[in-house]
Amino acid sequence: MDSLSPERRSWNMSRIRAKDTEPERIVRSLLHGLGYRFRLNRKDIPGKPDLVLPKHRVAIYVHGCFWHRHAGCKLAYSPKSNTAFWEKKFEGNAKRDREVQSLLAEAGWKQIVIWECETKRPDRLAATLKSLLPRVPRPKQ
Repeated sequence: MDSLSPERRSWNMSRIRAKDTEPERIVRSLLHGLGYRFRLNRKDIPGKPDLVLPKHRVAIYVHGCFWHRHAGCKLAYSPKSNTAFWEKKFEGNAKRDREVQSLLAEAGWKQIVIWECETKRPDRLAATLKSLLPRVPRPKQ
């Protein structure tokens, strides 16, 4: 049994964004500060990655821990009501993620998944991004 009315639940769910989320903005800011240039939500690439570095053939996904089931994360809790719906929803998300990963790998793209909880520590995330991405030469002054 849901503790919220159907109208209130609908209103809550309508506020969940798919693009331009706070974690995405944090990652974009870090990448820009590191000297990378990128494109957003390219529709011509499987899975419409949140960020694309075309020059380096890198697709970056910023996954919400809840929606994409980040293993071991406290944000990946399971709702107590309507459990059958949520299990099916989460399984579908995981299946789609696997399909997109295999399509991108076949097309020769490097993929990076950044979890929502990782954006809480920008200093650590910046170091991770530096280690995962090819170096960007700094302009000569």
